[in-house]
Amino acid sequence: MVKLLAERAFAKINLFLRVTSRRADGYHELDSIFVPISVSDRITIEVRPAPTSSVTLRCNVAELSDKQSNLASRAAHDFMREFGISAHVMIDLEKTVPAGAGLGGGSSDAGTVLRMLASMTRASGDSIERMRKIAVGLGADVPFFLDPRPSRVTGIGERIEAIEKFPPLHLVIAVPPIEVPTASIFKMLKREGWSGPASSEDIDEILRGAIVGRHLMNDLEAPATQLFPQIAHLKVLLQECGATATSMTGSGGAIFGIFPDSPAAGRAADALRRRAPEARVFAAKSLDA
Repeated sequence: MVKLLAERAFAKINLFLRVTSRRADGYHELDSIFVPISVSDRITIEVRPAPTSSVTLRCNVAELSDKQSNLASRAAHDFMREFGISAHVMIDLEKTVPAGAGLGGGSSDAGTVLRMLASMTRASGDSIERMRKIAVGLGADVPFFLDPRPSRVTGIGERIEAIEKFPPLHLVIAVPPIEVPTASIFKMLKREGWSGPASSEDIDEILRGAIVGRHLMNDLEAPATQLFPQIAHLKVLLQECGATATSMTGSGGAIFGIFPDSPAAGRAADALRRRAPEARVFAAKSLDA
């Protein structure tokens, strides 16, 4: 029996991203709030019975069509191997979320594929833990996208605590025409650049919706802007367009600005497109559970 399903794979922002320590294996431990946003890719999956497992990937962005490196394709392979499923999986991936921007596009694609396949194949009752194991193996952000909702995320991304009643955010996302190498940014980060965990006072203010610039600390922003000055330029433009607070998300290079309401965000996005035509600009909103 052929099964067909389509879903959106939503991007995220790191409201803040603070480095707290470095593990013996070289990975940095973080404190962050992940917020899913309305910018998304679209994934369609077709599953057909087959004597052996195989995956075909079609993507509207040619350089992301390699099924050996694309996280969506790898997620499908790993899912079928973990659950012992023999089928041919056809993935159509329509990309909107820019790659290498700190918006979690590839991780979201992978997490969405895992959720979709679990639904389509009626995976076994312990599927959640087995999917988490697959997700951790694919990348630090992938576990979040198994159930994307505003969350406090710590460790290397594997410890996730959902936040109830997160305040709505109206956003403008600006992405410069670069792809930021995450490993290089972490390599440039110095010990004195670690800001440590967010204070309970800051968290309380954020959850009340009283978000100001000092809450949006991103320890990776300084090394990223040193390597790519256009990130800092977009941040200044967002501030000039009326953002009440701005920050880089993830390891960059996307910058987001917070605005009082959706019309204000829309006007700012239009203005920013005129002032920075080289950037990709999105008016967006946060998504709750």
